[in-house]
Amino acid sequence: MVQIVTDWRDLPEGLRGAAVAIGAFDGVHRGHQAVIAAAREAARSLGAPLGVVSFDPHPRRWFQPDAAPFRLMTPAQMARALGPLGVDHLYILPFDADMAAMSDEDFARDILGTGLGIRHAAVGFDFTYGKGRTGSPEGLRRQGEALGFGVTVCDRVDDPDGLKLSSSAVREAVHAGDMPRAAAILGRPFAIEGQVVHGDKRGRTIGVPTANIPLGDYMRPAYGVYAVRARLPDGRTFDGVASLGLRPMFALEEPLLEVWLFDFDGDLYGRTVETQLIAFLRGEEAFSDLDALKRQIDADAAAARAALAPA
Repeated sequence: MVQIVTDWRDLPEGLRGAAVAIGAFDGVHRGHQAVIAAAREAARSLGAPLGVVSFDPHPRRWFQPDAAPFRLMTPAQMARALGPLGVDHLYILPFDADMAAMSDEDFARDILGTGLGIRHAAVGFDFTYGKGRTGSPEGLRRQGEALGFGVTVCDRVDDPDGLKLSSSAVREAVHAGDMPRAAAILGRPFAIEGQVVHGDKRGRTIGVPTANIPLGDYMRPAYGVYAVRARLPDGRTFDGVASLGLRPMFALEEPLLEVWLFDFDGDLYGRTVETQLIAFLRGEEAFSDLDALKRQIDADAAAARAALAPA
């Protein structure tokens, strides 16, 4: 299991001395995985633990507090995505005023050198760091030579079929409802994880109880209906159908993910559920009455079962 570390100061020796990949890694997509693979190779060569250095909040949120929601995953999802890649430690460092004010030299010396005591760093070709983004991969390589750690700079990685492997490309696909393309870039389906909250319970009146999950700082996928697969806190998975958006018939002020899990009977209020958006089925619609809505939900459920059936 990946150990999450939330600071860089006063760490015990057991949490220092790793070979690390450094970056935001929002999505841990296949391009990110190439950087992590380079760090893994260094860790193996050095006999060191493998670490990933990321930040919370995302630096973009710090510098653009009013930006539209854009995150692709939570820290817990990041840790789960990193586990199969062999990562031992996930350093989720607090991106605060102190860090934002650090020069690139201060970042390399105080955080990577003194704080984490890294033995190697792997970064992407476009990695920048320090106040004003003055630090570059080549600058980190020079600083590493002075501080005693090596640096690997990874070239851009593209899919053989021409997919751009980037977080922005994932966001474009998810915004368009193109879930197969998002999954191809990520290496797994895009998923929203959150705590189930009480809704108006209208779905129960028509035999469609839903688990309602606010989107928080997740980027907004295309609004509409999806075939989904949900993972419960106990590890069980259930197929289902979900409505995501502002629900035109019973308007919401903030978008909501409303998930109907097939063949599930239980109470999920207050529990954390991760819902994979497997296929976009249709856009949002308004209906004349509850009977018309129920007929459409039945059709959506049939379409979702078909989309989720084994090939």
